[in-house]
Amino acid sequence: MVNKKLLELVDNKNHFTVDKCVLLCARKMKLDTDSLILLIYLLNGENNQLFNYKKILKELDFSEKELLSAISQLKEKKILSIVMQKDDNGILEERLNINSFYEILVSKLLDDTETAGSENDLFGIFEKEFGRTLSPMEYDIINDWTESKISKDLIIAALKEAVFNGVSNLRYVDKILYEWNKKGIKNVSDIEKKNKKQEDEKSGTYYEYDWLNE
Repeated sequence: MVNKKLLELVDNKNHFTVDKCVLLCARKMKLDTDSLILLIYLLNGENNQLFNYKKILKELDFSEKELLSAISQLKEKKILSIVMQKDDNGILEERLNINSFYEILVSKLLDDTETAGSENDLFGIFEKEFGRTLSPMEYDIINDWTESKISKDLIIAALKEAVFNGVSNLRYVDKILYEWNKKGIKNVSDIEKKNKKQEDEKSGTYYEYDWLNE
């Protein structure tokens, strides 16, 4: 079921805009729905705006618990800060500041630019080996691997292992990566060392030396 609050955000009578890069950044930061809604609301308002608690509750149809939870997550993610400033009359007031989010956004965009080439290559390699287009869920699985700092070479090695065993399934590749991680295999050289050790054990010849009848 479509979230009621998200529908309200795109309603013509209360139209908020949001760039795709903001949504992608929010997804990478694993923001929940209420936190994303509050972030969109703040991005469409005046930065460093007065913290009008009742106004936010009314416009977003939040309960107090939902608003406090959303604020807490945005603060935890270093997206939002609540600062105390004096107005023209010298009276202290609370203001919502999201300057740090723009810094986070720029940082994420730069990271994406640097890794886009290698990630796109990785998707292409999987599609070539599987002989089909990857599903959105499979794209997410590969993204999870790269975000977990698993090297591209190790992912490709796991793919080759799966294909060698006649399995064109990302869950099988994921299982291979999981087992390798349990065995302390972090890169391709670790696999080569392990394979060499197994070959030496298989090809090794052992002789019993008869010391008494030498």
